[in-house]
Amino acid sequence: MNILIVAALAGAVYKCTVDGKVTYSDSPCAAGASVVLETPAAPPADPAAGAALRNQQKQADTLQKSRLKREEREEREAAREAKDAAVQRKKCDQLKLKKRWADEDARRATGSATETARLRAHRAGEAMALECPR
Repeated sequence: MNILIVAALAGAVYKCTVDGKVTYSDSPCAAGASVVLETPAAPPADPAAGAALRNQQKQADTLQKSRLKREEREEREAAREAKDAAVQRKKCDQLKLKKRWADEDARRATGSATETARLRAHRAGEAMALECPR
């Protein structure tokens, strides 16, 4: 379709020979010795090309849909992983706080409570090391 429009807008092409030099122009030669060159007709539309184009568009639509589904799935997975990481950080922070409090209690303990507080601090440290490997 676009080829036909371009060919129609092109108009006539004139071949001029002046002093042995050949020039082509869209206006007639000044000396009047010009040859009008016919523009070739556009080839007929290929019916198979239309079918191929529709098939390619269908494939492109299918690929785009699958890409969008994949991106949505990846976004959901990333959001879930971020949520899980936030939960893990919160749990680690709580365990670190408990460990710090247990250490403070062990330092302040006197008498028979010293061993119990030290054991509690040690166990809090083990729990923190288990949940927070860094």
